[in-house]
Amino acid sequence: MSVDPSYLTYPLRKEGMDHDLYAASFLPERNKIIWPGDKRVALWVVPVLEFFPLDMAPEPINPTGGMRRPYPDYWFYTLADYGNRVGIYRLLEVLKAHQVPCSIALNSRLVERYPRLVADCLEEDCEIIAHGRDMGAIHGDYLDEEQERRLITECRDALSAVIGAPPAGWYAPANALSSNTTRLVAEAGFAYSCDWVNDELPYAMTGDATGLTAMPLGFELSDIRLLEEYRQRPEDYVEQVLDAYRFLSREAERQDTARILALPLRPWISGVPHRIKAFDGMLAELCGQSDIWCATGGDILAAWKAQQ
Repeated sequence: MSVDPSYLTYPLRKEGMDHDLYAASFLPERNKIIWPGDKRVALWVVPVLEFFPLDMAPEPINPTGGMRRPYPDYWFYTLADYGNRVGIYRLLEVLKAHQVPCSIALNSRLVERYPRLVADCLEEDCEIIAHGRDMGAIHGDYLDEEQERRLITECRDALSAVIGAPPAGWYAPANALSSNTTRLVAEAGFAYSCDWVNDELPYAMTGDATGLTAMPLGFELSDIRLLEEYRQRPEDYVEQVLDAYRFLSREAERQDTARILALPLRPWISGVPHRIKAFDGMLAELCGQSDIWCATGGDILAAWKAQQ
């Protein structure tokens, strides 16, 4: 039985993905990018501060760190809370010692629950990235558009009130998106989104997301992937990050265009006593390289845009 030719016709089928949020683009086609000071690799460190409600539902997804036992799950609740009470301060201390600026992705509920924590991050001159309301408010198509718009704008406004200006960056809780998220983020006036991880350089978004820039916050080198999910030793994590740096540096030199080394960190994972030494040593090694530029997301975005 033959198939009607119209069955194979799909209006969004074209080069690239089946949507209009960004154009197809391949590594060898890129314009030359050089970071300030003629550096080849931008080191972008992003501690992620999360608030996990004790009564959060396991649906639509239960993010890593979420409640896994019957209510009240004090075990996982306090495990994640350790990062906000203890772990983040160790990470900030190490970052400051090596003079590495950072972008902190922050659930807006922490403004209400832990105002001292937010104030301490601002005092360290950290860039703040909006990370949604909390880890129980996961974006997805189960939300209607107005519900999701409200989650995004309320997060933006809560952070704006303490920062003194709207945050430039957006990062969806649990990396979860609906069909509308990126359009609504652009509509809310954010400059960049960390939700799309399909690159190692920024790229301009298009269509309904025009005006927004994708800032790929790679997941494969996150501590949540390597240390929590893969159960690797801190030494293995450090070795892989350094391997990634060395490769990116050689590739950037060979292709004469820069790269980004993005490191998302959960303080309840990397900020514990038996791992912080490895993180300290890793930063010392990276900061000793002549071609590393330590930057925030906003710094990288400005440098990239200036060369477009």
